[in-house]
Parts: sequence; C-alpha cells; structure tokens
Amino acid sequence: MPGGSVSDGSVRGKSILVTGGGSGIGRGIAEMLAADGAVVTVVGRNRDRLEAAADEITSGITGGGRVHAAVADITDEDQVVAAVATAVGHTGRLDGVVACAGGSETIGPITQIDSNAWRNTVDLNVNGTMYTFKHAARELVSGGGGSMVAISSIAASNTHRWFGAYGVTKSAVDHLVALAADELGASNVRVNGIRPGLTRTELVALVLDSPELSADYREATPLPRVGEVTDIAELAAFLLGDASTWITGQVINVDGGQMLRRGPDYGSMLEPVFGADGLRGVVAPATEG
Repeated sequence: MPGGSVSDGSVRGKSILVTGGGSGIGRGIAEMLAADGAVVTVVGRNRDRLEAAADEITSGITGGGRVHAAVADITDEDQVVAAVATAVGHTGRLDGVVACAGGSETIGPITQIDSNAWRNTVDLNVNGTMYTFKHAARELVSGGGGSMVAISSIAASNTHRWFGAYGVTKSAVDHLVALAADELGASNVRVNGIRPGLTRTELVALVLDSPELSADYREATPLPRVGEVTDIAELAAFLLGDASTWITGQVINVDGGQMLRRGPDYGSMLEPVFGADGLRGVVAPATEG
C-alpha cells in the first residue's frame, strides 16, 4: 500500500477476518494487513468484487501475506458461521476480526423515514456486527485470545441531522464494543472500535463533489482535510497487532478532530427534496381522491 505502514509487521502471520473487505475502508484495511504479513479473509456479498479484490491485493504484496475471499451476507447468521469457518480453515486458527461491513438505506427527516429501510439498516449494522463478533469471538476465546475491531462512524458521536438510522445504529455498535470488551477480557480477547470521519471512498463521492458540503466539512474539522483509507487502516492494524495488548474497550475517532465541533449540514442537499418545512419535521397532509 502506498505510504507503507506503521504497524511494523506486528500482525505478521496472524489470521484475520475482515467483513466488508471488497471495497472502501474494508479493502484498505485488508490490503494493509496483508502487506504486513497477515493471512486475511475478506467477506462480502458481491462475489466478483470480493474475489477481484482478494486477487489484486495478493498479487501486489510480498512477504508472506495473502488474502482469501469468503462470500457471505452478514445479516444471515448461518453465512457468518460459514465465513468464520472458512477463515479458520486457512491457518487452523483465528487471531483477529474487523467488522467493517455496514451502510444505510435511510436518509431524510425522521418523520418521513421508511420503516422497512430503517429495519434493514439496523439488521446490517447492529445484527451483522453482533453475528460477526459472536462467532469470531468463539474462535478467539478457544485459541487463547485475540483482537476484534468494529468500524463505527463519527455519526455515532456527533449528530448528523437527517441521517436516519445510520448514526443510531453506529452508536449501538459502540456499545457492543464496550460490552464485548468487558465480557471477553477474562479470555484475553480485546475489543475496540474506530469512528472514521469523512473518508475518501466511492461511497462519499457525492459529498466530495459538492462545493457546499465539502466546505462545511472543512469548517467543522480542526484538521480540514478529507480522511484517507490509510488513516483508518493504520489504526486498525495497530489495534489488531502486538503493540496494543493492553488496550480494550476504546472507541477512537479518526476524523481530523471533527468530534470537537459538530456534524455536517446536509441542508443544501436535502432541502430541495424535502423542503425547509420537511426538514423540521412537517409532513404534508395526505390528499384525497
């Protein structure tokens, strides 16, 4: 990976599962871990994208690291069980996990949220992360310990108006991190979380292409630049590696300091859709006929 890594091989030889590893932050983490010598199993729903990512990463690294693909939908617990078993099968053990898969189907005023989309987002971000932790932790405990990392969001620590279920579910992920860390410490399993700020991936292209939104993010951020995937991957590698063995139960913002100020203002994007009254919760009465 361009720019190298500060983890200095501390994950070398470890077996690590990364959900959401076919693209974006998950792929960047998988790439850095493999470059540091880890055996990585990436999990995702899109077989073509996932296998292409695994092949591309493996072909570009030296030093013993490699990446395997395990196709699974993390909202299906049986598929998570199978993905964990696949990861264990590559080395005979599991040393770490990154729960990165997530997303949202909701945006807009809370009075107009589609309830099915809300449930789908809860299922993906909360239940999917729980299934991943539940079954990965069993392997870590039986193997004598390890490290789990959840990818949360600044939307969990700072309100993002009109983001619907996303920030709410990421707050739940943060509490799951604390709960799991407290329970699993006795088995030498560490659990931590990372809250990225605005990070350059294909999912935020619309934000980066908007002069109004980009300017608002800079105004709300003490270090006024867009985050890069490597910013997140560096911390993930550290938390998974041998230099962080007395760190657990932490959720760390990697956001240029934005948590010190405020969430973004998406009014310029959403007011043309919902109207100024709609953004403050007004719902137009149903028309007859």
